[in-house]
Amino acid sequence: MNEQERYAWIELALTPYIGSKTFLRLLNHFGSAQAILSASIAEIKPFLHRAQASRYWRSDEARQAAEAALKWEQSHADARLLLLTDNDYPVLLTEGLTPPPLLFIRGNSSCLHQPSLAIVGSRHATPQAMRIARDFAKALVQKGIAVISGMADGIDTAAHQGALLGTGNTIAVWGTGIDRVYPARNKALAAQIAAHGCIISEFPLGTRSLAENFPRRNRLIAALSQGTLVVEAATESGSLITARLAGEMGREVMAIPGSIDNPLSKGCHALIKQGARLVENLADILQECPLLLQKTHLQSYSSQSVQPESQISMPSSSIGNPEDLSLASAPVSALSPIEQQILAGLGYSVVHPDTLITTLGMTATDVYAHLMALELGGWITALPGGCYQRIKS
Repeated sequence: MNEQERYAWIELALTPYIGSKTFLRLLNHFGSAQAILSASIAEIKPFLHRAQASRYWRSDEARQAAEAALKWEQSHADARLLLLTDNDYPVLLTEGLTPPPLLFIRGNSSCLHQPSLAIVGSRHATPQAMRIARDFAKALVQKGIAVISGMADGIDTAAHQGALLGTGNTIAVWGTGIDRVYPARNKALAAQIAAHGCIISEFPLGTRSLAENFPRRNRLIAALSQGTLVVEAATESGSLITARLAGEMGREVMAIPGSIDNPLSKGCHALIKQGARLVENLADILQECPLLLQKTHLQSYSSQSVQPESQISMPSSSIGNPEDLSLASAPVSALSPIEQQILAGLGYSVVHPDTLITTLGMTATDVYAHLMALELGGWITALPGGCYQRIKS
């Protein structure tokens, strides 16, 4: 493709109200982006399904958007405008959906060709779910599997963090322009993702965070992945849109169950009832989604489960004497009888210490002292309102 055709392609792709389907219909009819832009409005109009599209045809807005995109690409060493005709356009995006004709990318676009799994869930996730998302992401990237998510608060953020902890590739799909970090507090995380993976968006530069953009973002997340794992989600969670789209594209859908008392588990439970794979460990994912094993080194996963962050793939030389292991890596049986009682009293629900004092018949001093020890050991986490929740089995 020559420079004139590339410019015409970018201008056409960034013309307001010209979606992917209209773009491809025009391309099939006229043969090239230059031919499309050379056509008269009378020739083009039959292909435009939105009245607004006529107003923006060969408009200053479209040209300015194209010029801004090219300037952005030239101004950043890790920036890329990826066209549908490029040899390294992700093949998965051409299967099961109308592929975006233009993608904005920051970082290493080659990771888009790795086996990959999407990890999604609630923006208001519990600490336990955040830990689970990090642990699974870390374990996956250490096996050469890229982790994809949307960099939203909650599970998305935890998934990217876990992948970075595992020194593997992670891909963030944005529902904004690639020049607008959302949420803004994830600016440092975005820089890390661009350095150890890539950020991808189909939206023009400057696009703000709008509710209608996120289903399109979720569609890309589902399409780029061999499977989607939902870690925690309420029945109204946007992550269920990603799961539904993944299923419609023929990709695997998996979910992690939670407490029946937790409203944020109900979306996952609904998915499992509808046929999603119930996931408890890494082996469950790899059995459900064997395509992830392509180009990856597989050892024995028959009984391997995802381990806490501090334990995944730790070199044997760093473990030392078994007596030196922390409380977090010890089994429940290594805890004191009182600590075991408190863990049993907590279950996996959110519990206030007053409840433990009453149900276990202990003094407040004893309960709070042992809660502190369990928290330091990584067994439980403190929550707002003075409550606690168990986060390790």
